[in-house]
Amino acid sequence: MRSARHAARPDSRGPARHAARPGPRPAAAPRTARSPRDGQGARAGLGRSSVLMAVGTVVSRATGLIRLVLQGAALSTGLLATTYNVANTVPTSIYTLLIGGALNSVLVPQLVRAREQHPDGGRAHEQRIVTLVLCVLGVGTVLAVLAAPQIVSLYLADTPRDHQTFELSVEFARFLLPQIFFYGLFAIFGQILNVRDRFGAMMWTPLLNNLVLITLFGLYLGLVGGPHDATGVTAAQVRLLGVGTTLGIALQSLALLPYLRDAGFVLRPRFDWRGNGLRASVTAARWTLLFVLANQVALTVVTRYSADVDTALPTAGAGNTAYFFAQTIWLLPQSVVTVTAVTALLPRMSRAVAEERLDDVRADLSRGLRLTGLVIVPVAFFFLALGPQLTSLLFGVGHHPGPTLPMGRMLQAFALGLIPFSAQYLLLRGFYAFQDTRTPFLMAVCISGLDIALAAACHQLLPTRWAVIGMAAAYSVSYLAGLLVTGARLRRRLEGRIDGRRLARTYGKLVLAGALAAAAAWAVTRTDAGAAVPALLSGGAVMALLFLAVACALRLPELNRPRARLLGAVRR
Repeated sequence: MRSARHAARPDSRGPARHAARPGPRPAAAPRTARSPRDGQGARAGLGRSSVLMAVGTVVSRATGLIRLVLQGAALSTGLLATTYNVANTVPTSIYTLLIGGALNSVLVPQLVRAREQHPDGGRAHEQRIVTLVLCVLGVGTVLAVLAAPQIVSLYLADTPRDHQTFELSVEFARFLLPQIFFYGLFAIFGQILNVRDRFGAMMWTPLLNNLVLITLFGLYLGLVGGPHDATGVTAAQVRLLGVGTTLGIALQSLALLPYLRDAGFVLRPRFDWRGNGLRASVTAARWTLLFVLANQVALTVVTRYSADVDTALPTAGAGNTAYFFAQTIWLLPQSVVTVTAVTALLPRMSRAVAEERLDDVRADLSRGLRLTGLVIVPVAFFFLALGPQLTSLLFGVGHHPGPTLPMGRMLQAFALGLIPFSAQYLLLRGFYAFQDTRTPFLMAVCISGLDIALAAACHQLLPTRWAVIGMAAAYSVSYLAGLLVTGARLRRRLEGRIDGRRLARTYGKLVLAGALAAAAAWAVTRTDAGAAVPALLSGGAVMALLFLAVACALRLPELNRPRARLLGAVRR
């Protein structure tokens, strides 16, 4: 594959070549000149879509958190929960390896260009891609179900001591692996809607999955009465958890069909894949597959090491499930803020690259980083200051508070890594807008390699109770290193400019305000060390007020627009 520098040249195979080539272009839908009023309408539509996405994401993540709390109450955080969580990780990992990475990053620019350049507005291209994706997913799902024991063995050891736990994970996996197909269905349907600027459905339909799982774990609690150890779970309980979990993903995916019809997409199989422009998508997806593979290798290593901790300390809550829960909480602001912003930004940046408007790409990346930082930075410091209190409140109900402490420490270890993780996620979309998937792969190799090395060191050198906490910190350190390299590479791609000084000033002020506010919140909570709710209320209030006060005193310009809107709402 050509290098990033070569791909940017006018004679390379990409959008720049089409834009610079003289002579007649293929017949396409006629375009009329857009008036300023049209531009204002488009911006208003994008604003409404962003609000709808944000609200939908918040509701989905809030119900997801309720589901997570109920899951903790039903299965606890010990060895039984690990068998379910490992089996539930497998379909996500395989889907991502099969095609998920390409769907989420490569195909949006390809679909945008097809709609811009194909005479039929890209409809036939979309139908070919959907047909290809469904065929790959169908075959991959069947093979994965047949190979369930071999797949689970990558995550859990099958030794005489661990054989019963291994077999239970395989039983769960057979029920959960069909999720691969439905994950892919949701992703491809969602991307078809995204390129039509229909963002809301993909953010709202996960609510259906969460409601199914909330009902599932509530029913499990009602029937079983609480968590058992891994040896006490019955075949009927395994079927209930497995079928119910897969049903939720299936419902979430199929709920997109009415929105696709309203958006004008016709689900029609097309197998004329050769000679119809799919080669660019497949070539780009090759690097994305390697990108995903690098990440999955790191995930597999960490899962294996953290599951070993659960085997050694089955009731300590210091292994895989605690890591999974802590990471899920840590990712919530990323899911609500950064993913929502990227969903709207990637099609815009892809169009800007296709039209050679690099200044607009820089502006979108800078604006996205600065606005998401307003939320990501203070939340990261909130997790650092109040992680144990938060996990105690969410997962300490009905159980001895001791097992939630390792999870709280993991959340603290993850905490500040949220800042580079979010920024890295957004910057990679800059490469995807250029259809450059090779550079993200190289970044993933660097990050995953460092994460694996640090996780192995934690596994070998730290006491068992602290090993997974160290792995959470290793994850954060890895993404900080990856962000530095990614920023330097993207700066070169954008001709040496990425608005670095402005970003450094903004994030410097945000980090200073967040650090001072977190220190004050931590000091306040020392007086409520045994009570999670008073500590969170008092610490959270102090932190929010002090953060806003310091940020305003530092004259952070990104606060001007939210503050003006708030004042306007109060006056009305």
